[in-house]
Amino acid sequence: CSMNDCGNCIFSTTSKKAIDRFEKAIAAFDSRLDDEAEMYLKKAIEADPNFIEAYTVLGDMYSNKRKSEMAIENYKKALAIDPSFFPNTLNSLGEEQLKLSRYTEAKENFRLFLKTDIKNAPLKRKAQRNLRNAEFAEWAIAHPVEFKPENLGSAVNSRFQEYLPALTADGQTLIVTVLLPDDTTKETLNDRQKHEDFYASKLLNGAWSKRNNIGPPINSIGNEGAQCISPDGQFLFFTSCEEGMGEYSGGRTGFGSCDIFYSQKIGETWSKPQNMGQPINSKYWDTQPSVSSDGNDLYFVSKRNGGKGGSDIWKSSLTKEGYWGIPVNLGDSVNTEYDEASPFIHPDNQTLYFSSYGHTGMGSSDLFLTRKNKDGKFGTAVNLGYPINTSNNENSLIVNAEGSIAYYSSIRNGGLGMDDIYSFAMPKSIRPLPTSYFKGRVFDKNTNKGIEARFELTDLETGKLVAESYSNSGNGDFLVCLPTNKNYMMTISKNGYLFYSDNFQMKGEGVSVNDPYIKDVPLTPIKAGEKVILKNIFFSSGSFELKEESKNELLKLVSFLSKNSTLKIEISGHTDNVGAKDKNQILSESRAKSVVDFLLTQQIAATRLTYKGYGDTQPINENDTDEHRANNRRTEFKIVE
Repeated sequence: CSMNDCGNCIFSTTSKKAIDRFEKAIAAFDSRLDDEAEMYLKKAIEADPNFIEAYTVLGDMYSNKRKSEMAIENYKKALAIDPSFFPNTLNSLGEEQLKLSRYTEAKENFRLFLKTDIKNAPLKRKAQRNLRNAEFAEWAIAHPVEFKPENLGSAVNSRFQEYLPALTADGQTLIVTVLLPDDTTKETLNDRQKHEDFYASKLLNGAWSKRNNIGPPINSIGNEGAQCISPDGQFLFFTSCEEGMGEYSGGRTGFGSCDIFYSQKIGETWSKPQNMGQPINSKYWDTQPSVSSDGNDLYFVSKRNGGKGGSDIWKSSLTKEGYWGIPVNLGDSVNTEYDEASPFIHPDNQTLYFSSYGHTGMGSSDLFLTRKNKDGKFGTAVNLGYPINTSNNENSLIVNAEGSIAYYSSIRNGGLGMDDIYSFAMPKSIRPLPTSYFKGRVFDKNTNKGIEARFELTDLETGKLVAESYSNSGNGDFLVCLPTNKNYMMTISKNGYLFYSDNFQMKGEGVSVNDPYIKDVPLTPIKAGEKVILKNIFFSSGSFELKEESKNELLKLVSFLSKNSTLKIEISGHTDNVGAKDKNQILSESRAKSVVDFLLTQQIAATRLTYKGYGDTQPINENDTDEHRANNRRTEFKIVE
């Protein structure tokens, strides 16, 4: 029978006084008068101490109030009277024991419940899942992972709630969501008198600076939350819901209950947020974005149709035309019939961290990782283990680019308030691939003014474009992630300027990815006499035959010459001082000629090209170390006319 139709029920008691008090309790419960309902239930039990329904409903009320100990006490009393009267009480008891990490007891009660005749199929599946959780939790506790969380302190955390951290790839900027009362002098718990804002903190000399509200146009009177910052720190993606749109946010509008917006950093300020539009946003709940380091994929959470159940994680990829494509559900390896949330795609672009109620865990929402297979699809979800995961809700984990430190939100003893941001060293077994980065500023060589330039990161072996982006249009700042296990060519270009090229060896023995590449890049306006070192032209030792991985750089030079069709250039070859001078002279000239020969095959007119070998006569470094000698062995082009 239903809770509000007890007149047709067959009760476990014949006491009219007990039934009358029970019915009054149900009426009070339906009217949200919990204290009154609790009083009547206790009076019903006084009238008949064997009144099973009174114990079970009292247990349900305590469960709703998160008073698990009291819920367990009443469920046990009901079962002690007659365990067959309400078999579902076994399941309810197990769930409360799961919340308190009493896994052995919970496991036994789930097993007893599953032996009964269960008509409700979803309830049966949930009980089976909870039994798996209890069994896994016992194993996980016996096999803990190393975990020593550290509170980030009062510079980041406060007496209010801090959660959903976001970190730039250089680990220098942290943005968190803070749930604040509208009147910060009060600690109200009324949701209608609270709002979410973003705060940012900088890592200075190894310590986090005092957080600052990032202010308008991103923060508004309404709510902003569930953010991620692009690895280069130039784009902020976040969620705004109905109550944070319209008049509360300067005209911010959406397609559904919650939409994903983005803002671009120009200099040190943020642009007016823009709705990401369809097909990413829908009439459903769309939230918790995470963008890949190459900027090509956006992962997010949605309750749209076509999912596995509850909230699922979806991915949208940029098309060749530069538009976001139709979102794709990440499938059974990630999503379940329950809720998945808080995706974080690491800068390695291979490892996805997320939270899930559906995968086997410690009892509630646990943190998991999944890695891409060779076919680009995500593999089996792996639980991050105990005590990272507990019987409480765990979510919103992010990991630094190197893969060594994680950040997440948690309520723990010794915290500054409610949810605080913590960091901890990642156990090696659940680390992503380490990722480095190239960071600096692009500026005009003559004026020192920061300029917006295009970055292209190319896999030297395959010639495939791995990532492309632009430096900050206000100050020229840039950051490009460099995942390991590949060797890269980097090209920085802007119309009217000579391009800059470099390479990064991230593959092979002895390669260290712990140290980032920090370098400011001056771009030189096109002018006669200016030179460019072609750092990605490769020859074998003593040979003038171009290696295959030189093709990417050569094609970049072809593109540059095609766009600037009036230029005439000289290709020059240079060597170190090892070996005979006459042989070095011949080798350097032969190498310069090889480059010109390639350009001729690409329809660059011979009248625009000359070549010359300089041997070891024009070193750019002393020939005193292997590194310096390598710098002297180079190919250049010079604007002749």
